Amino acid sequence: MALIDTHCHINFDAYDADRDALLQRARDVGVEAVINPAVDIESSHAGIALAERYDMIYAGVGIHPNSTANFDPSMIDELRTLAGQRKVVSIGEIGLDYYWDTSPKDKQRQAFEAQLTLAQAVNLPVIIHNREAHHDVMDVLTSWVNGLGASPLNGRTGVLHSFSAPLEIAEQALALGFYLGFTGPITFKKAEELRQIAQVVPLDRILIETDGPFLTPEPYRGKRNEPAYVYQVADRLASLHQMTTEQMGQITTDNAKRLFQLDDLI
Repeated sequence: MALIDTHCHINFDAYDADRDALLQRARDVGVEAVINPAVDIESSHAGIALAERYDMIYAGVGIHPNSTANFDPSMIDELRTLAGQRKVVSIGEIGLDYYWDTSPKDKQRQAFEAQLTLAQAVNLPVIIHNREAHHDVMDVLTSWVNGLGASPLNGRTGVLHSFSAPLEIAEQALALGFYLGFTGPITFKKAEELRQIAQVVPLDRILIETDGPFLTPEPYRGKRNEPAYVYQVADRLASLHQMTTEQMGQITTDNAKRLFQLDDLI
């Protein structure tokens, strides 16, 4: 059984008490790797430190839209330096969030576009956060992808993480070379529309995530999420595509290795 949790905030203090034990639980169900996305400069450093400590952890560096109120273009220089660390595999998570009113929309967009430019410069795929900002996110991403030219990122631009948008957005993202990441809500009883979308996503564009410590899947809903529970996401997707959990695990593992170029690191 092979699994990769492509999005877990393993640096969060929710995991401080038992990080070693929960990573072992993840290994016990077949998790080979966990990607830790950042939400700000501090967590970018923390994710790299964990990646240096644990073989199975890899890092993303970036500034989450809800952390952009004080964004300054000089922050890009620090992110550029951090992006050069060996186990940094992505820029993210970055994007737009119109649900939480923590940063003005224009500030979010400034940070988003600056980090996309950085991703192209350092040849790293992006992890995209999109909450109630579907069309603006896609407008920015379309402009960015159209400007990539012959960049090696063409075809491995990134992932729309914890996908929860309409089918129209899924189709646009796929056309731009993005992968779609699915999390715990794929297991929720009322998520039928999301499952219908997951059924039509090409198998070579699906990733599995926990987004831990959030979005815990059934039957653990209500508890803290952790990388081992990515198995439940793979299992639900497998049933939607009429295959075994092992087959879905291998497919999504291969996808993650291809997008984040993990083969040279694992």
